Amino acid sequence: MARVLSTSEGTHEGAFSTYDWVTFLTIAAIWGSSFILILIGLESFRPGLVTFLRVAAGATTLWLMPASRAKIEREDLPRLMFLATVWVGIPFTLFPLAEQHVNSAVAGMLNGGTPVLAALFASLMLRRLPSRGQMLGLVLGSGGVGAIAISAAGTGSSAAIGVIMLLVAITCYGVAIDIAGPLQQRYGSLPVMGRMLLISTALTAPFGLASIPGSSFSWASAAAVALLGAAGTGIAFVLMGRLVGRVGGTRASFCIYLIPVVALILGVAFRSEHVALIGIVGIAMVIAGASLASRADAKG
Repeated sequence: MARVLSTSEGTHEGAFSTYDWVTFLTIAAIWGSSFILILIGLESFRPGLVTFLRVAAGATTLWLMPASRAKIEREDLPRLMFLATVWVGIPFTLFPLAEQHVNSAVAGMLNGGTPVLAALFASLMLRRLPSRGQMLGLVLGSGGVGAIAISAAGTGSSAAIGVIMLLVAITCYGVAIDIAGPLQQRYGSLPVMGRMLLISTALTAPFGLASIPGSSFSWASAAAVALLGAAGTGIAFVLMGRLVGRVGGTRASFCIYLIPVVALILGVAFRSEHVALIGIVGIAMVIAGASLASRADAKG
């Protein structure tokens, strides 16, 4: 996720201010809580409805902000369509489906491997060998993802299905982040995300509407999905944009590494979810690997 937003001018290189730290931790908390919110949504809503309502709420939130409505040239619409499918449509659909088979902690922990995959795909797309430090980060992070996957998949065939879905989802993230970079540098993050979410609302609507008959209603699930969309898919990107503008993209992106930690804490504390020791080791490897990979990438 290190390339979620492009770096803006006017950043400061000194220590984080109190405002920077509050913004940093708020983003990590919002995105880290996404997985338990999905699980609460699934208590009443079918997976397709969770995805559709989440995307629609995120699109509405961003579209209310004037910066998100900046013009995007027609020539870039095909790339936006592709991103809407790979960055939102497919992974946002797979996460609720996967969480029918694995717990929210595992989903969040595996999501922590996104920066590692983004660095890997960046090297492949640029046809450039990773630096020694980046290679070490990729190996360490990939090993961590494998450890988390093994810890979850070992609990049964149903869990293995969920793990496969999650791996496909974060692979989509890894591809999309690198493709989105040039568009975000040209237009800014909010116009790109706003258009993507509008397109994705249309893409996920059929699955969402088809899921209504199998769904029930509860205020807890409705509130969870509304918060998931408005905050996690909308407001967090606005906060991230401000943080990037203040401290730079590389330093701001380190909040991504806290996401699996937040997901783990919330899952264990509020849902009594069990995570094997190998999964805890895996999350440490993922965070260390992602940190190494992004630092090497930033230097090179």
